[in-house]
Amino acid sequence: MLYFSKLRLTGFKSFVDPTELEIKPGLTGVVGPNGCGKSNLVEALRWVMGESSAKQMRGSGMEDVIFGGTADRPARNIAEVVLDLDNLERSAPPQFNEFEELYISRRIEREKGSTYRVNGVETRAKDVQLLFADSSTGARSTAMVSQGRIGAVIRAKPSQRRSLLEEAAGITGLHSRRHEAELRLRGAETNLDRLEDILNTLEEQLQGLKKQSRQANRYRNLSDHIRRAEATLYYLRWRDATEKLDQYRSDLKISSNGVNELTIQTASASKTQVEAATKLPKLRQMEAQAAAKLHSLNVARNNLNEEKNRVDAAQLETERRILQIEADLEREHLLAKDATKAIKNLDEEHQRTKTVCLQEEKRSEIAKENLVQANQAVNALDTELNELNNKFAKDEAKRSSLNQAVDDLMSRVERLKSRLNEAEAQKANIEDKAIAQSVLSDAKKELQKHDVARNKLRKLADAADQLRIKTTEAISQVVSQQHSFQNKLTRLLAEEQALSDVLKSDDSNEWPAIIDEVTVKPGYEAALGAVLGEDLSASSLESAPVTWRNMLPFTKTAELPEGAEPLSRVVSGPAALNRRLSQIGIISAEADGTRLAERLTQGQSLVSQEGAMWRWDGYTVTAGAETAAAARLQQRNRLNIIRDSLADARADVARADANVTKAQNEAAEAQAAEREARANAEVANCNYDKARDTLTVLKEKAAHHSSKILALVETAKTHKADIVEAEARAFENKQTLKKLPDTNLIQSKITTLRADLAEHRAVQVEFQSKFDSLIRAAEDRRHRLISIENDLANWQARFKSAKDQIKNLTERNAIETNEINRLFALPKDIEQRRDVLAQNIHQLELMRTESADKLAKAENHLAGAEKTLRNAEATLAKAREDRVRAQGLVEQVEQAVKSINERVLEKLDVNPEQLFNIAGLDKEKALPELNATERRVERLVNERENMGPVNLRAEQETKELTEKVQSLEIERDDLIEAIAKLRKGISELNREGRQRLLKSFQEVDMHFRKLFERLFGGGHAHLNLVDSEDPLEAGLEIMASPPGKRLQSLSLLSGGEQALTALALLFGVFLTNPAPICVLDEVDAPLDDSNVDRFCALLKEMASTGTTRFMVVTHHRLTMAKMDRLFGVTMSERGVSKLVSVDLEFAEKHQSFV
Repeated sequence: MLYFSKLRLTGFKSFVDPTELEIKPGLTGVVGPNGCGKSNLVEALRWVMGESSAKQMRGSGMEDVIFGGTADRPARNIAEVVLDLDNLERSAPPQFNEFEELYISRRIEREKGSTYRVNGVETRAKDVQLLFADSSTGARSTAMVSQGRIGAVIRAKPSQRRSLLEEAAGITGLHSRRHEAELRLRGAETNLDRLEDILNTLEEQLQGLKKQSRQANRYRNLSDHIRRAEATLYYLRWRDATEKLDQYRSDLKISSNGVNELTIQTASASKTQVEAATKLPKLRQMEAQAAAKLHSLNVARNNLNEEKNRVDAAQLETERRILQIEADLEREHLLAKDATKAIKNLDEEHQRTKTVCLQEEKRSEIAKENLVQANQAVNALDTELNELNNKFAKDEAKRSSLNQAVDDLMSRVERLKSRLNEAEAQKANIEDKAIAQSVLSDAKKELQKHDVARNKLRKLADAADQLRIKTTEAISQVVSQQHSFQNKLTRLLAEEQALSDVLKSDDSNEWPAIIDEVTVKPGYEAALGAVLGEDLSASSLESAPVTWRNMLPFTKTAELPEGAEPLSRVVSGPAALNRRLSQIGIISAEADGTRLAERLTQGQSLVSQEGAMWRWDGYTVTAGAETAAAARLQQRNRLNIIRDSLADARADVARADANVTKAQNEAAEAQAAEREARANAEVANCNYDKARDTLTVLKEKAAHHSSKILALVETAKTHKADIVEAEARAFENKQTLKKLPDTNLIQSKITTLRADLAEHRAVQVEFQSKFDSLIRAAEDRRHRLISIENDLANWQARFKSAKDQIKNLTERNAIETNEINRLFALPKDIEQRRDVLAQNIHQLELMRTESADKLAKAENHLAGAEKTLRNAEATLAKAREDRVRAQGLVEQVEQAVKSINERVLEKLDVNPEQLFNIAGLDKEKALPELNATERRVERLVNERENMGPVNLRAEQETKELTEKVQSLEIERDDLIEAIAKLRKGISELNREGRQRLLKSFQEVDMHFRKLFERLFGGGHAHLNLVDSEDPLEAGLEIMASPPGKRLQSLSLLSGGEQALTALALLFGVFLTNPAPICVLDEVDAPLDDSNVDRFCALLKEMASTGTTRFMVVTHHRLTMAKMDRLFGVTMSERGVSKLVSVDLEFAEKHQSFV
């Protein structure tokens, strides 16, 4: 067993600081006020054991377990919980069993999820959950008991309570493994169906590929004819292009000579034109200079006109500004005058207000002093009055309490006397109804008889269950065998159909091939195909265009070389083949063929079984070259073999079907027998339960009578003692009442004080009103003084601003006046400069006219020279164009030759010089016509195109697909075997689960009975399996009879009785399959002190006798006292939990030692 030793938390909920909780042997208690974080320790334990639901952690998301921060502490991004386990007994799962200590940690980081580690190695959550499940614990195991868990057991349906039995039987992990096996089984069956579909699809593809392979052979033959025809066509085009190229190169040479002569004439005319053009730039420069000077003078005249316009506009703008400045000066003088007047008025008001404030301060001090004296008088009277009122109230309350107590005690005495009489009457009545001992003895004998019958029928039911399981396994085996035979038959039928379709596809020819009339011994197909080849596609009919004619045998033939046997010994067919077959010899080894080929006479051939061939004329074929004839012969032989195997396969399938039917009938009989045996066993169980309930009821009644009598005797004693005590206390209270003082004097004094207090409060209100009025008036005047000071500052700033503005405006007026005077003097100067410019412009216009005349004469001379040059250049250009055309023809033909070369290289991968040989042309014969060759190429290409898309890799793909089909068939057989194993494994898991569940039910029932009687101090209870005959599907019903009550189901009990009964069941499960730890979270909350005492005694006994360690979260003082050690959870810092510990066992030993 794994032992829990320590729990470590960091950043988990309110435990932000690293915290350690030691879990030692015995009882470990966790205490603390509500809301301090006790339950967070339990949740941390469940979380590290694999809890995956955020709701179980009281959060909306799993990240809520991370410390969220407080007002003084920031939030954390990581939370981690580590659980230390002791594995000294080596009881951990195999992958973890090498370690003496295991450290299970779970760490969560915001937005990254959580990770599990075992001794630092990252592990799947499922592995951690299985580790705890195999140790009979886990996040939701029976060992984790809380008030909510107890409530869930009470509210649960019988089928939901079955999980408690499963946990007690230790089959929680078994259920998980069975579910995983069922998922694998469904996955395997799905994969098998998918694999069958894939195989059917691949078979169809394989048939298509074989057809495509035949098309590919025809396509290659056509491509070879097209290659030779295209080689002829390209050769003819290449020869015509090279002849044209020679002619055009000769024409280009003549055109080049004419261009050279015309180039000399053009150069002479160009020289004359250059001399005339050289004189022009100087004349043009003189004319341009005169024009530039004239243009600059015109620009200057225009600038003077624009300057006069600007001066006029400036005069008008300056006059406008002067008028604006004068208006601004007048406005600023008015503002300065208003500011002076306002400043004077504000100064006078400020002095008046300040004088009034000084007078009001003295009156305020007098009012304040009067108010303080009035307040002191009122407070003194109020204090005295309160003290008197309190004293009066206490005396009255004490007097009333004592009177009430005397009345209550006397009433209690009367009630106790009545109860004493009732108890004595009940005791006499119960003694008359006691149960005889003989009735109990008869009930015990009846129970023993039913127990013997029940055990006998249960053994018969177990034997029937074993037989049913055995027949179920037999069905799996024969079904697997049936599938195997059926798959074999399906493969043979598919292969037969495929081969039949392939062989029939060639039968559509009008002239059937002779190959279909030939029979060859298996293994010699390649030899016959290699030696006859395409000859076997000829027909045996005389009317066929290509046929084998029947001819008489040779009268005299040459013998085959020694060591070679005639092919006719392994081949049989039409007589037309006899001559050919008699001259073909079969040899055993390829080396013999090379040696014997030298001895062959005309018409003879040798062939090996592998397909190597040697002909008399030296023609040789190596082995391995597959032929269509050999393939067809192999297919026919294979088809014959398959048809022979089909009969055996069908017989095997029929036998398998019969075996399956027989096994199913046997299984049905076994199931019926098992159901009958289970029904009989259930009837026996019911009879046993009835007898047991009868005996239990009798025992309870006897025990109930005895305990009731003892209880009534004790009750009578208690009532007598209580009567004496109540009478004594009533006498004491009456004596105390007599000693209490009179309250009339206190009441009179209180009335007088209340009147004095009312008068003083009226005076206090008057003084308070006067003082408040003075304070408000003083505050208003203070605000007015501040307002006056602000207004005074504003008017002073305005006055200063007006003075500054007046000064600035005066200076600007002087500047503008000087500017207007300057502008009035400018127009006269502008007129003088305009007259000088007019004289200069007239002189420059005369000079420009003279320069323009000289330039015109020079340009006319240049135009004549350029005309002569253009005529010479036009003649030269025409000659050059002729040369370019000739050169273009040469380049065009060269390009055509180059294109033909590239096309030949691209299409045929040869040089044009090789085309003649590739085309198979004869030098002594005339070349074919180009048009006829083009039509032949077109016809062949069209014939190939009409074939449509052709898969040239069909043969290779057929081979690859065949291998894939074989691989998938092997995989299918493996899947069928795996499915059979999974079904057998699930059946074994179910059988083991039933056995362990029934055994644990008996143990849990036994423990539950004992614990119920112990926790209730009597009574009886038991468990029943309901709703199904199969224990794995049955529900768990709880029947209980607390002391003094009839037998009833759990839901009909009171709240406290339900809690105690649920605890008894949970502890019964726990004792059946002890866990390394048991956590009890405030389960004692609904129990009274007597039940808590029995509960704690039971815990103490379980902790001392077993190996389980208990952790108890409680608020009950009696439970705390029973703990071996206590851990206190505090929250001195808001939102942050701390853990402190006290070892009570050590403290007790230390105290006794002291």
